Amino acid sequence: MNSRSIQQFIFWSFTLSFVCFLGPSHAKTEVEQLEDSPRHHEWVDVAYGDGETIRCFLIYPEVKEAADSVIVIHENRGLTDWVRLIGDKLAAEGFVAICPDFLTGKGPNGGGTSSFSNSDEARTAIYQLDQNKINEALDAIVPYLRELPSTTDKVSVVGYCWGGGQCFDFATREKSLKSANVFYGRPPEEGYSNIQCPVFGYYGENDNRINATIPETKEKMKEAGKTYDPVIYAGAGHGFLRA
Repeated sequence: MNSRSIQQFIFWSFTLSFVCFLGPSHAKTEVEQLEDSPRHHEWVDVAYGDGETIRCFLIYPEVKEAADSVIVIHENRGLTDWVRLIGDKLAAEGFVAICPDFLTGKGPNGGGTSSFSNSDEARTAIYQLDQNKINEALDAIVPYLRELPSTTDKVSVVGYCWGGGQCFDFATREKSLKSANVFYGRPPEEGYSNIQCPVFGYYGENDNRINATIPETKEKMKEAGKTYDPVIYAGAGHGFLRA
C-alpha cells in the first residue's frame, strides 16, 4: 500500500460519512459494524518509557502478504468506538491499523477512555496529559508495528482534531514515517525542517480557528522544502467526519 491508497481511503471515508450520519435510522452503530467486521481485532499493550504501557486496539487486514501500517490518533474524546471503526475501515483497505488510547490509566479506577462516564470528562483528561508521555508512547508504537510478523517497515499516521495536531507534531520527530494525514488539527510550533514525509491536511470551510493557521503553515513548509497538501471541504465545519 502506498500514500495514494491512504488518500483514496480518506476521500471515501469523508464521502461515506454523510451516508452514515445522514442515512436511514436503522443504520448500524459503530459497535455493530465492528462486531460484523470479518477482520481480526485485538487489544494489545505497547510498552514505553519507564515501564509504562499504552492500551491499543489493533486491526489486521485480510491480505496474503505483509501490509503497511497506520497509526490512528484519536480526537479529544479519547479512543471511542468511532475511532476504532476508522481503524477497521483502514484495515479493510489493506493496512494493519493501530488505535492507541492515550487515556490509558487516566480514567476512574485506572481505566482508559471507556471508564469515563461521558465525553466531557474524557476531554478534560485529554488536556491534562503530559506531552512527553504522549511522545514516548508514539515513539514506541512505530517499532512495535515494524516488529510484527505481518507488517512491512512502512508506517503512516492519521489523526483527528486533537489527534490531528499530535499527528503533525509526530511528523516533526519521527523521520521514518511514510505519510502524515492531518484532519482539522493544529500545526506544530516548530520542527518543520525535520519532517521527511508528505503531510496531507483535511479541513472544513467553516473552521476558521484552524484554517487561519493554514497560510502560515504552507509558508513554513515551503521554506523548509517539505510537502504540505491542504484540502478544504466546502460547507464543512470542524470535526466534519463526525458531523
